Amino acid sequence: MDRAAKNVNMINNQVNVRKMTVEDIHRVYEIEQLSFSVPWTKESFYRELVHNHFATYLVIEYEGKVVGYCGLWVIVDDGQITNIAISPAYRGKKLGETLLRSVLNVAKEKGAKAVTLEVRVSNTVAQSLYKKLNFEPIGIRENYYTDNQEDAILMQVNL
Repeated sequence: MDRAAKNVNMINNQVNVRKMTVEDIHRVYEIEQLSFSVPWTKESFYRELVHNHFATYLVIEYEGKVVGYCGLWVIVDDGQITNIAISPAYRGKKLGETLLRSVLNVAKEKGAKAVTLEVRVSNTVAQSLYKKLNFEPIGIRENYYTDNQEDAILMQVNL
């Protein structure tokens, strides 16, 4: 396990960030369904955890309950955030920021020089978080989202 994933991030003993396990998939899938109009399947998460050696997924626990997750691929020196979500009931507590900082630390440890992600043009809340962590817009992916053909902003942070 990576040092950043092993290091437990505790904020006043209520928050813990750790590597996702197969046992977390059911809860992560619930959060995925609450967060996205075209959610990943349980099988997709399983394949990522078990078969994708480029992937690392972290979960964030609040008061002992998994309330969010984030996926990362690192291929050579390039990192890509696959998905990140916090359960709607737990948003606004800086949990997304804590989780994303942990994921960026894992990316650094795995040798990534930069990390990219896509975000909906309409998702200004997420864009604000990414900008706070020094992500910058580097392009547009037109018609990226299959549910409504919304464009995505491609954002990148150099590590």
